[in-house]
Amino acid sequence: MNKKEISEVKKLFTPSHCAITRICGCYVDAEKNQRMKMKEAFLSLPEEEMFKYFNIFRKSLSGSIGKNIMIMEFPLEQEMEEGTQEFLLKIRDSELKDDVLLQEFYQRVMETYIYAENYYIILIHGAYDVPGRASDNLDMEDASDYIYNFILCSICPVKLSKPGLMYNSETNHMENRIQDWLVEVPDNGFLFPAFNDRNTDIHSLLYYAKNPEILQTDFVDQFLGCQTPLSAKTQKETFQSLIEETLDNTCSFETVMNIHENLNELIEERKEEPEPVTLNKQEVKKLFADSGVENAKLEEFDTHYEALADEKTSFVASNLANVRSYEIKTPDVVIKVTPDKAQLVETRMIDGVPYIMIQATDLVEINGITVRTPKSDDSDTTTI
Repeated sequence: MNKKEISEVKKLFTPSHCAITRICGCYVDAEKNQRMKMKEAFLSLPEEEMFKYFNIFRKSLSGSIGKNIMIMEFPLEQEMEEGTQEFLLKIRDSELKDDVLLQEFYQRVMETYIYAENYYIILIHGAYDVPGRASDNLDMEDASDYIYNFILCSICPVKLSKPGLMYNSETNHMENRIQDWLVEVPDNGFLFPAFNDRNTDIHSLLYYAKNPEILQTDFVDQFLGCQTPLSAKTQKETFQSLIEETLDNTCSFETVMNIHENLNELIEERKEEPEPVTLNKQEVKKLFADSGVENAKLEEFDTHYEALADEKTSFVASNLANVRSYEIKTPDVVIKVTPDKAQLVETRMIDGVPYIMIQATDLVEINGITVRTPKSDDSDTTTI
């Protein structure tokens, strides 16, 4: 799924385009007890509740693809009989009307979802009459191609509101506020099946994580039956290790800067594309070669790649590069520079000592105080 397809599904969680047929929920306490279960036709809910649920569902499809949102494919074994895909298809095809299936769903979530406090499992079924699309890319509402049937699960923390004082308009007094158990925005969720190429793709799903570093490995591996992808932070750390080990003693300032400059150029060139920029093994190798990595070092690239990742691992470019600034760090000094001004920083060897040099302009400030920069004809040298 790309950004446009995710946005199209998110529009279904609005009053004017609502495609939700049924909503179910299970409130689980910190001791893993099912405290409350509900099952309703969604449109029978009070309007105020519907709007709050809409917000939760849209949050379950928010964030950056490759960071908060991951497209996961089912391994072949999970598409066999008794696999996780079959179970999710049964849930979807039941339209959430089978109480036995729903209870099994809640139980499987509780067994694999690691959370020490209260949480609320929300499950919805939707049926989207997908409109055809004209050559000018406009929807034709009266030319539907087919129905996209899906389920969306959102898992939300439930926390006690903070104590405090409140104004009671009826008594015109300040008084103690009653603490309530509040349903917060989802920590995790998934959409099944995926909506790829504006069509049903039962071979994959979309997974959401509010915190991209907490991916709920047991839930992904056991409940969904998918392989947990590398988190955004792990992708970045793996890429950094790959650079260091491939370049080894030739890991120079210029080569590393070239790698990041070329990476940022690639992101900039493809920023209008709905799909995120991803790099597989061969594309990472080409990036290194284009950035000046020696052929002798590239001969060892495949070995380092397989040791740090695996053959099928790909990297989301936005997880590897910072398009806003480069950070150059020594034990005592940190330099930050925007990518388009990277040429202002260079390395030099002076009297046998390596230096990182910054080109000074007429406008230099120290703690907000404008200082005069030395001119080429100044006889003295200022050291900071």
